[in-house]
Amino acid sequence: MSDHINDIRLAQGGNREVAGRLIEENSGLIWSIARRFFGRGVDPEDLYQLGCVGFLKAIDGFDESYGTKFSTYAVPKISGEIRRFLRDDGTVKVSRGIKEQAAQIKNARVQLEQRLGREPSISELARETGFTPEEIVFAEVATGPAESLQRESGEDGFTLELVLGDYTAEEKMVEYVALRSAIEKLPEKERQVVALRYYHGMTQQNCAKVMRVSQVQISRLERRAVEALREMLK
Repeated sequence: MSDHINDIRLAQGGNREVAGRLIEENSGLIWSIARRFFGRGVDPEDLYQLGCVGFLKAIDGFDESYGTKFSTYAVPKISGEIRRFLRDDGTVKVSRGIKEQAAQIKNARVQLEQRLGREPSISELARETGFTPEEIVFAEVATGPAESLQRESGEDGFTLELVLGDYTAEEKMVEYVALRSAIEKLPEKERQVVALRYYHGMTQQNCAKVMRVSQVQISRLERRAVEALREMLK
């Protein structure tokens, strides 16, 4: 691992180009730590990005006067960032009520599949559970695995990462983690739109059907959500 003190000083002083080069030079080490956490339901690329966040934090916090090698200081920072993410679940958090709904829907889906010999429709699930179709879709979407920020949304070819701004590589790594916390602070309807549009690739038209509002309302909710996220992530 690189222990170039001059480069670390430059990176601490805000030189992003040098910080990016340090990440590239030490990508092998970051991947080796990320691999320890494979198989825990998180995409390997996401684990690597989290490791990079830990690496950048190590750069910021490193004090050469302590006499410790940077590599010795960085390794626990990298693994600690990944562990913290896994401990905190690493997903857009949903309420207990939504989780309970999702569990009921899952049980009903299994029972209907056995009874009908096929996958049930949303309307059949609605009759079985008493939930509305949009409640069923949102509960399953909200509690399902969130996909990468690089996933394109619907037909538009946008990604949430691109919508939020044109960041440098290291900024993207930090935004990826900070974004999860910011989404939790959005009002419920705006959070739903973000989940449906950007994490699950639905078009505005399909979002409107699920949430039983007009496409114009979805567009307004999405715009407000993106503006709020931009403000929180400044």
